[in-house]
Amino acid sequence: MRSCSRRSLLVGSCAAAMWTGARTAQAAPSLVPRPLVFAHRGASALRPEHTLASYAKAIADGADYIEPDLVMTKDGVMVCRHESNIAETTDVAQRPEFASRKRTIVIDGKTATGWFTTDFTLAELKTLRARERLGKLRMHNTRYDGHFAIPTFEEVIDFVAAEAAACGRDLGLIPEIKHSTHFHTLGFDPEALFLRTIAANDYTRTAPLELQSFETGNLQRIGHELRAINPQARIMLLMGERTDVPPDLAAKGQKTTFGDLMAPAGLREVRHYADVIGPSLTDLIPRDAQGSWLEPSSLVDDAHAAGLLVHAYTCRPENYFLPRELRNVDGDGARNVAGSISEIRRYLDMGLDGFFTDDPAIGRMAVNQ
Repeated sequence: MRSCSRRSLLVGSCAAAMWTGARTAQAAPSLVPRPLVFAHRGASALRPEHTLASYAKAIADGADYIEPDLVMTKDGVMVCRHESNIAETTDVAQRPEFASRKRTIVIDGKTATGWFTTDFTLAELKTLRARERLGKLRMHNTRYDGHFAIPTFEEVIDFVAAEAAACGRDLGLIPEIKHSTHFHTLGFDPEALFLRTIAANDYTRTAPLELQSFETGNLQRIGHELRAINPQARIMLLMGERTDVPPDLAAKGQKTTFGDLMAPAGLREVRHYADVIGPSLTDLIPRDAQGSWLEPSSLVDDAHAAGLLVHAYTCRPENYFLPRELRNVDGDGARNVAGSISEIRRYLDMGLDGFFTDDPAIGRMAVNQ
């Protein structure tokens, strides 16, 4: 693997050649000196998500932070998967010894059918192998199907610490605690385990760290203790669909929606327990039914006025995910570097403080402009 410093120079030298978009004459101010590049599930456009290979690629390609999503096993270990249902991201469906564990349950108010991490011990999960989630769009990633194991959170921390030492630069972690209310109903306490894990590791007591969740109550409970362990740690409330209610509030019968929390008064309330909001890209610039951009919202400015950073999700390089006006003629699954950079640049010109991307190399090119 190339050293991180050399890789950064290579990415920077490519930026001028790849960038074909145009900046606005007056870019909006960010609250940070330089927008941050968050590797969404690692470099998930180029390797199967939440594998050490995906995280390694993200670091080599210049990510500032990598994102491990955290779910619980049957024996109370945190592992890195986007959700508890592992039907799409592992080979469990091809494993006859686990066929009887397929079931249908409700998580976060939504019905899901598949295989769930809480029905497997860590030893059992370690016999499975990761698969590409978006195999039809990212066929190049399917060549890695079956190659990589499911890592634990502790393994990821050790891996990032080793990479940081090899690179000679700080590498941040931006973990997300998934399904908190659901896991608590099963008798787990993911927040307590998260804090113990962070406190037990030298690296996570001092490294850049940002905890994220779509739930409000756990962030309110955990913030003070987390900062006592790592004083520079930040707390981010992820924002779901504007009409959805955060899962913990929905479980209590409350009606406050993410849209309510994105309003100026809601943002001021969020600031009492969070440092950052994590909206979707379409919360910043909505799209019409054909996928074309509409008028930008005021969310970035409103959040900054409330004292909140804005770290938005998710920039993806394929035509399928880009706004209609930035797609090229190469098909939905084509990797469109110029279009992706143009998209990111528009969000950065709105004052975005950081963004999640499936392809950190492209994100780094955009920021290096």
